[in-house]
Amino acid sequence: MSKELFFKTQYEPDENGHFGEFGGRYVPELLMPVLIELEQAYKKAIQDESFLADIKKVFKNFVGRPTPLHYANNLSDELGGARIYLKNEGQAHTGAHKINHCVGQALLAKRMGKKRIIAETGAGQHGIAAATVAAKFGFSCTVHMGAVDAKRQAPNVFWMQQLGAEVKIVEHGTKTLKDAVTSALQDWIGDPAESYYLLGSALGPHPYPMMVRDFQSIIGIEVSEQIQEYIGENKKPDYLVACVGGGSNAIGLFNAFLDDPEVHMIGVEAGGRDVTKPGEHATRLANNSKVGVIDGYKSYFLQDDQGNVESTHSISAGLDYAGIGPEHAYLHSVGRVEYTSVSDEEARAAFTKLSRSEGIIPALESAHAVAHALKLAPELSSDKNIVVNISGRGDKDLFIVNEKLNAKINN
Repeated sequence: MSKELFFKTQYEPDENGHFGEFGGRYVPELLMPVLIELEQAYKKAIQDESFLADIKKVFKNFVGRPTPLHYANNLSDELGGARIYLKNEGQAHTGAHKINHCVGQALLAKRMGKKRIIAETGAGQHGIAAATVAAKFGFSCTVHMGAVDAKRQAPNVFWMQQLGAEVKIVEHGTKTLKDAVTSALQDWIGDPAESYYLLGSALGPHPYPMMVRDFQSIIGIEVSEQIQEYIGENKKPDYLVACVGGGSNAIGLFNAFLDDPEVHMIGVEAGGRDVTKPGEHATRLANNSKVGVIDGYKSYFLQDDQGNVESTHSISAGLDYAGIGPEHAYLHSVGRVEYTSVSDEEARAAFTKLSRSEGIIPALESAHAVAHALKLAPELSSDKNIVVNISGRGDKDLFIVNEKLNAKINN
């Protein structure tokens, strides 16, 4: 277990929660004092050694950190070029990186005297993690989930319910993650005193993007230590690759390396079926998104000419979101991180490729990062090293992948 928990960089938000022009808190007046209280409680907590000790203890004994960094020798040998390493967050308790910020926020909510957890989820992994920490730390829990996502991630709905959470199915709008976020915020507005909104990615109003980034930064901190076992003391990876929906797993991997200009970072968005057609993809930074203020923060969003949020599509529920975290928007604007996209079909093919090459079945979200690494590695020399964040395991995507494979066979 790493001695460090957080890694502060030159890319910190200002006192109002802005990363450059992005971020901030644009919320109903009722929630402004709640967010200020949360920020103050968080800043006080991370200066408290007992709070940090509690997180470390739960990370080690409950989450199962550190998660492994695996050298994908079969895949690397087959592709040629750079060596590929897999940071396997799927080995964490509940099967994804989401448990990291859920543990941190749950311990903060307990410290603040809250009684109930409110969460939103798309792929369901955040919902499971939120329901898990609610059960462990004694909170009641309501998880908001779009009807489309609930259908395609049915196993995760079942597990949330078994953990004692109420799963509130959202039937309005696109019935996906953006509508689940809206529903969860409305729930919180109705009960801000007793409830803690356990936000599921590095987005939303300040201080959430900062907090989630900090709790997830353990991923990159571990990688910085683990990679040295493979390539030598004081060595570092040349490339970091992670999928980007809201942005929590990616910023968790990137954060420890942001101040090092020699480490190249690539965020991979959902190219869906067609990046040229509205509603057929979810590329915010690798396409022509517009800056807007939605869901309490300022960032890039997929919007039409009237400023309405456009529908999105991805084979992976966790990347099917019209916005992106404000720190990612800022890192894109200053050119620190490269953002690209891969298609549904490329992600599905990468899912199968990694499963059969390394015996690791990735979540479809993570398969987007794998797909880009499959293209990148052969272009690089053999002395280069790529770390890919496998943000979750793929058992939750059984029905989606099975449906796609059967359709391909039948056609």
